[in-house]
Amino acid sequence: MEKDWVNIFSTGKMYRAQLAQECLSNQGIESVIMNKTDSATLHPSGFIEVFVRRENVIKAMHFLKTAHFE
Repeated sequence: MEKDWVNIFSTGKMYRAQLAQECLSNQGIESVIMNKTDSATLHPSGFIEVFVRRENVIKAMHFLKTAHFE
């Protein structure tokens, strides 16, 4: 991952990360999902993270907070 990408949202559910990404996209904010779960086990563990470019961090975090996406 390049240096100017910042993690703004973490979840244990892929659908929540995808929903956050879609909401950010609708606001014109590019985002990337990084799946850090270990799905090889019976009970997957880890997190799925949503990253945005550093210049969009404040706008993206504000949007997710006002959308009650925490």
